[in-house]
Amino acid sequence: MSSGGDGNSAYGHRPFERSRSHFTDRITADGRDGWPVTAGRYRLVVSRACPWASRAVISRRLLGLEDALSMAIADPVQDDRSWRFTLDPGGRDPVLGIRYLAQAYERREPGHPGGVSVPAIVDVPSGALVTNDYGRLTLDLATEWTALHRPGAPDLYPDRLRDEIDAVMAEVYEDVNNGVYRAGFAGEQGAYEKAFEGVFGRLELLSSRLAGQRYLVGDSITEADIRLFTTLVRFDAVYHGHFKCNRHKLTEDRVLWAYARDLFQTPGFGDTVDFDHIKRHYYRVHTGINPTGIVPLGPDLSGWRTPHRREELGGRPFGTGTPPGPVRAGEEVAARGRP
Repeated sequence: MSSGGDGNSAYGHRPFERSRSHFTDRITADGRDGWPVTAGRYRLVVSRACPWASRAVISRRLLGLEDALSMAIADPVQDDRSWRFTLDPGGRDPVLGIRYLAQAYERREPGHPGGVSVPAIVDVPSGALVTNDYGRLTLDLATEWTALHRPGAPDLYPDRLRDEIDAVMAEVYEDVNNGVYRAGFAGEQGAYEKAFEGVFGRLELLSSRLAGQRYLVGDSITEADIRLFTTLVRFDAVYHGHFKCNRHKLTEDRVLWAYARDLFQTPGFGDTVDFDHIKRHYYRVHTGINPTGIVPLGPDLSGWRTPHRREELGGRPFGTGTPPGPVRAGEEVAARGRP
């Protein structure tokens, strides 16, 4: 979020435009950008509030990269220096030793243009940012970090399905992932209505697609499912009201609600979701939309644990692999953030 995710500057009469990632170096098996995949060298900085960062949190857990890639969790409520580590003792990240993610950005490029966004990967030895390319980061975790994947890790970006996955993800990004933001940050009625129609038109098509198949592409979870899930899980909590995407709630679409519950109840998905962080970020940070900063008490989250029956469609969540183990100590979502 911020330049790569949210941001609180997209008001006025111009259409909402998401800033491109400024730092697009890649961490690869061959180290061709100067950043070789190395266990323990890098730290993933995320916010549990941010859908773009949540992709990385889910991927890291599904692939079993916890020991190879440590994770820092920022406070969901930013101040004027953006993401901060006030959840940690002394208000500093215990590995990087910094109070603000902005400090890692400055070590990479003093006076860099753009905002400070998550997800971000920081080089621990130098304390400098490596990448904030949220679009590429998880694909590289799935394909470049394979030597460090856990035994039984799923193939989230299988080569034979990549063209179809890419096509689905592009549509989901344009109309759903980013569409809710274009609606929420619209500065005039026409822009809002166009974005609104795009969101629900695409959700209708996705609902039809998923009525007869358990996952978006193929018979197991892929990157496409991760990217759709991170928007769906936030839909009723923030996008329906806060972003005015209120034609209907997720819970009112039988297929998408069952699909989202299926993923939520799959290890690696729901156990990374913090509804408390999500709601506090959106309602307190976006002061142009919600100037009072009041965080709503609803919606009722208990339905996320109810049976979905999507297993009747077949499919294998992890393909030929296995589910991840328990959430590692210190990375559990607090009780107030869970259904």
